Amino acid sequence: MIHTRDFQALNLVKVMETQAQKASATIDFDKNGGVVAAIAVDHLSSRVLMVAYMNREAFDETVATGRACYFSRSRKKLWRKGEESGNFQIVHEIRLDCDADAIVLAVEQRGDAAACHEGYESCFFRKLDGGLWKVVDRRRVDPAKYGPGYGHQPKKSAG
Repeated sequence: MIHTRDFQALNLVKVMETQAQKASATIDFDKNGGVVAAIAVDHLSSRVLMVAYMNREAFDETVATGRACYFSRSRKKLWRKGEESGNFQIVHEIRLDCDADAIVLAVEQRGDAAACHEGYESCFFRKLDGGLWKVVDRRRVDPAKYGPGYGHQPKKSAG
């Protein structure tokens, strides 16, 4: 037997899914092979935290749940921000650019307050100074805390 509260919750989920699908119909996912750039910024300071990608499914899930979900191009699967580390993002606002092929998410970074897999608040923690890249931010957390398989795999060297 379905209780009234359960029925209301199911209806709310259906409404959110429908809204997400309507919103995603406007986005030009086809232009870049099924994904769009998704720039996450802090909802209070507007600091750029990270750049990732979303496919339609990731966008729809983000709208429906209010939590950032991206598409990992290297792993070819949805990447629910914080699923391994607990550093998830609550979405406060979503904006679409004039070409409908890039999204800005205004987010509240939760967990250890590190959007970057290297343990920094922002993935943009290096600044070009005198021709050299210098780390200018404080690391919030040692990413080793999350286990040996956390984050990106090391890049292969050229040659």
